[in-house]
Amino acid sequence: MLNPLFYYESVVLALRQIWANKMRSILTALGIIVGVASTTAVIAALTGLKTKVLSEFETFGAARLYVLPSRPEGMPRNLFPWEKIRLKATEAIALKEQCTALKGITPISETSLSVQSEAETLEGVSVTGIWPAWHATENRQVIHGRPFSQQDIDNARQVCMVNDLAVRDLQLPLEPIGEHLIIGGRRFLIVGVVETITERMTGFNTISAEVFIPFSLMEKFQDRDFFMRFVAIANSPAEADEARSEMSRVLRKIRGLSSGDPDTFRVQAIDQFIDQFKSVASGITAVAGGIVGISLLVGGIGIMNIMLVSVSERTREIGLRKAVGATPTAILLQFLLEAVTLCLAGGLVGVLIGQAFAIGVSHIPGANLDQAGVPAWAVLLAFLFSAGVGVVFGMFPAIKASRLDPIEALRHE
Repeated sequence: MLNPLFYYESVVLALRQIWANKMRSILTALGIIVGVASTTAVIAALTGLKTKVLSEFETFGAARLYVLPSRPEGMPRNLFPWEKIRLKATEAIALKEQCTALKGITPISETSLSVQSEAETLEGVSVTGIWPAWHATENRQVIHGRPFSQQDIDNARQVCMVNDLAVRDLQLPLEPIGEHLIIGGRRFLIVGVVETITERMTGFNTISAEVFIPFSLMEKFQDRDFFMRFVAIANSPAEADEARSEMSRVLRKIRGLSSGDPDTFRVQAIDQFIDQFKSVASGITAVAGGIVGISLLVGGIGIMNIMLVSVSERTREIGLRKAVGATPTAILLQFLLEAVTLCLAGGLVGVLIGQAFAIGVSHIPGANLDQAGVPAWAVLLAFLFSAGVGVVFGMFPAIKASRLDPIEALRHE
């Protein structure tokens, strides 16, 4: 059993050797530094992205449910054509009337249309058809004027709502209630202004002008087979599973599906999207970490090479130490600790560079990575990996040093 003081002295000696050969040590550890810095930087960026996306998911609320058309997996297209699986407004009405666990539901369909005010014309504006329950499902409120009423929907009134960016881009008055817009060739009365959200789940930094019209009018702008989805909100998060079951049961009944028939739709809750995203993010982190970790392998080879050179340069020193009683184990541990110390020093520099990268990325305007940072587990993993590289690639030179014959070593010039 070696004295604990031996380990301390070996580490001090290793640091002296590193300092005595500063340039060589820096070049040797460069592979480790680049590998650790790359890995921690990638993890920091992905952590920031993951935190940002999950926080957006959470703002949607755990009671939110989505209904999408879905062709059964593995089924031929001719058996389940789009006309058969697409959602219909009548199905949304049935869900609204028959699902007691739902607080509200709205069909949603989007298209891009030309929008014209008295002062400005915009092409390709996002126009969305909704029901009054949209405000509850999307948690977006009217800041001026009023929301749509059920009479607006039932009578297909040519009324619309805009967000404040549309007010700006179309050069409308600050409170444009009562103004008119030409949307897709039809004249609409503005009845409300909807708050603008800072991020939209349809894509990061896609803040833009938005116009909303009654869903019954959206149907007139598109062909009979246009795409729509349903967004619903349960009475409470605790009733989300019950609401999902009710919606599936009602839709299967409306579509005439028997017990053995596959679903031609998907009902998903927000927690399913969160689980899917976490799984994807973990996979991306693992793959990215593995790719940039290749540089750690290259760095390890450099460590082994320089340690072999060090053994050759210090052959006479090894002979002297053996002559005064140093055991092969002590020699082996000394050189092994030197390799590990060099790797850990490189790992420390790499972590600091990775952290600096994370801080820099978090301050990039518009990057949406303000929560980027190197997590504690990544720092620990970096040091463990660095130490592992030192042990694996330092073992061969250390064994070579420990097996040197003292007499031959003393004769070495």
